[in-house]
Amino acid sequence: MSELHAQTVPFVRDTMLPQQPPPNRETGALHWLRANLFSGPINTILTILGLLIIWFLVSHFWDWFAHSVWNAESLTQCREIIAATWGEDARGACWAVIRERWHQYMFGFYPRELYFRPIIAFGFLFVALAPVLFSESVRIRRIVLIVAAAATLILSVMVGAPLPWLVFAAIVMIGAVVVAERNAPWLLIFSALYPLLGVWMLWGGSAWGELSVLASVALGWLAWRLSVRISPLIAVIAGVAVTLALLLFVAGDAAEDLQSLIPLDITAIDSDQFGGFLLSITIGVAGIALSLPLGIILALARRSDMFLVNKLAVVFIEFIRGVPLITLLFVASLLLNYFLPPGTNFDIILRVIIMVTIFAAAYMAEVIRGGLAALPKGQYEAADALGLDYWKAQRLIILPQALKISIPGIVSTFIGMFKDTTLVVFVGLFDPLKGISDFVRANFAWKGVYWEPFIFTGAIFFIICFSMSRYSMYLERRLQRDHR
Repeated sequence: MSELHAQTVPFVRDTMLPQQPPPNRETGALHWLRANLFSGPINTILTILGLLIIWFLVSHFWDWFAHSVWNAESLTQCREIIAATWGEDARGACWAVIRERWHQYMFGFYPRELYFRPIIAFGFLFVALAPVLFSESVRIRRIVLIVAAAATLILSVMVGAPLPWLVFAAIVMIGAVVVAERNAPWLLIFSALYPLLGVWMLWGGSAWGELSVLASVALGWLAWRLSVRISPLIAVIAGVAVTLALLLFVAGDAAEDLQSLIPLDITAIDSDQFGGFLLSITIGVAGIALSLPLGIILALARRSDMFLVNKLAVVFIEFIRGVPLITLLFVASLLLNYFLPPGTNFDIILRVIIMVTIFAAAYMAEVIRGGLAALPKGQYEAADALGLDYWKAQRLIILPQALKISIPGIVSTFIGMFKDTTLVVFVGLFDPLKGISDFVRANFAWKGVYWEPFIFTGAIFFIICFSMSRYSMYLERRLQRDHR
């Protein structure tokens, strides 16, 4: 054993060495390049290959973007301007088609004097989503509400919104900012009412129809509350039965009678006037809002121990996942009419929303089932040990963890579904990618325009889908519970 110890060491330094700067090879841009781009032979080769691809794309397409024309009345005039400015052999992008037809890419064939209604409706969408998506972050919620309020009011003024609508939008959005600062959960009331308000603002017509639906749901909820003490199952059956009975047999006639007594309507818009991103966002938002809860129910049904419930869920999910979405859209557009009573007017956009929701819900069910299967068995045993029944265990213990695990898959399904809204062109609706572009090119002035509409539409799709992806990453970080 050594004889040396702290008392026998001849010298022990009692002062710290002065701090020295790190080596030049471990700091600055050179260190970042070596660590991220040239860390090894394979990484170096891939970096060089990537730079060559970027150089190829820039060298071949830069002149096309650099010679862009924004002010022209036709493709022929664009080419004349490019030839006069950069030479006969020059090429360039004719973005004038976007400048001239932007309103059709955004609103389809919606009446121009009513553009303020979709703008206000989508502004209200951010008010409805703020307390749901940003419930924990006061700063982000404040920024979203303020930016949405400013953008909605400015755009509404630019498109010539009437003063009463501007006042209405200002009261709602400024009031939402104030309420969010004092008691954000109160905004959830607006979130629950927004679907009816949004439908009324987009399609117009009598407001008594939406109010009758709201009254039917309220009475169904009251029936559930009155019978929940008897049995939860009886309460659910009573609530659903009362709501459906009122909607099917009472709400329509009541709305017509009330409209005849007290007119409360705005200009009605037919579904064939929807198009562009107005159509895609409407279908996408409705599909996202409806497919998630339906997917959760299907996932729980597929994992159920009840034989009939389990097998029906399996058959439904596997059938929907095994059929292309375009087939379901054709069913919604053509075949569904054969199963409805003669003279039934079933809105085409509503039919598309139903089929898109069913399609997305089947994929959502499998994503959530993967999250449920990833939970250790101990979580289920812990819920049983606490004496929780099935639904309380799912609500308080199982589903919160499973949904957190499934966030990347859920958002990926949402993004895929939103991009699939372009398939509605095959059932006679004008999507922004092909339907509106073909309509624009049908005009002789813009015949021959090809890449510009696709690039413009793709850029907007990218912005929306990238925003959903970034929110997914934000949500994963917020729900992370690892030790730090």
